[in-house]
Amino acid sequence: MIAHTSVAVKDYEKSKELYARMLAPLGYSIGMDATEHKAVGFKDAKAQDFWVSQSESPVGTHVAFAAQSADEVEAFYAAALAAGAKDNGEPGYRTSYAHGYFAAFVHDLDGNNIEAVWFDPSKK
Repeated sequence: MIAHTSVAVKDYEKSKELYARMLAPLGYSIGMDATEHKAVGFKDAKAQDFWVSQSESPVGTHVAFAAQSADEVEAFYAAALAAGAKDNGEPGYRTSYAHGYFAAFVHDLDGNNIEAVWFDPSKK
């Protein structure tokens, strides 16, 4: 089981703002802001399990966040684009992945592929 994960970014402040806005529809908020280390931890109701930290040379990463509904996936996508993320796959079913796989994908400011996914139980 994964306790937490992190993505590297070039601009800590801009990325902190992007992720705060993008993850809010999924129930995430800033839990710990370690400004001196240029790292910020995001938490949901269960844990502080996602981190963003500054790096001179970030490497592309893919992270998928679990959503509770198609509406949450759509809200994530809209918030991400409004905050400056780039489209990498609008909300919709990805039946080639799995039955009921409803997801949206965006690239953050450094090209990390960030996804919100909901598994529709009516499509099994």
